[in-house]
This record gives sequence, structure tokens and C-alpha cells, in this order.
Amino acid sequence: MYSKTSLGADQLSGSPLSPRGKKILISVGCAIAAAGIGLGVWSAVGPDKYGPSANGCVNVVIAGATGGATLHYCGATAKAFCRSAYAHDDRISLLARPQCEAAGLSPSKLSAN
Repeated sequence: MYSKTSLGADQLSGSPLSPRGKKILISVGCAIAAAGIGLGVWSAVGPDKYGPSANGCVNVVIAGATGGATLHYCGATAKAFCRSAYAHDDRISLLARPQCEAAGLSPSKLSAN
């Protein structure tokens, strides 16, 4: 009754791969594996555009309604951002203060300039 709708043994058996077909299949599999390994290594050791706060650059990661965001400031912009962070008590300012310290922009250094 159901033999016409289900796969039978005669439909499952196909012709075996030729030696050339096997070599091509193995080559494609190895290329995909090598690409995956290369991507994994690159993502693990590759440089990060927004690394940790240091050397006068400040990076603050904040939560948003649709995900996270990174605030990235360097130089004079970072100094102005840190001055504002030390002058206010909002959530972003409180998150920014440790990053300003890590970037070498402490309140004492900002007031000296």
C-alpha cells in the first residue's frame, strides 16, 4: 500500500563514486575545513579595532535597546568626554570613569591641562 510513497532499496542505492569523484569530494571537504580553521585562528588572534582603553583612547561599552554599542574617543575628544564623565553622575558617566582611568585620563591629569 505504501510502497510507492516510501523509498525502497532500489531507490536508495546509487552508483558508487568514481576515484576522481572521491578525490574531488575530499578536496572540497579539506578546503572547507581549512577555511574554517583559518577563520577561527584569525578571529582569536586578530587585532581589535576597539581594544581596551589605553594611551589616551577611551572605549566604553554600553547597553542599548537593540544591543550593545561602543563609545570610542581619542585625543582631545577623549579628554572632553572624561571631563564630562567626572562632572556628571549618570549611568554612562559612571561606566566611563574606570575607562578614563585606564586611558590615563584621571581627574588630576585632566585638571592639570
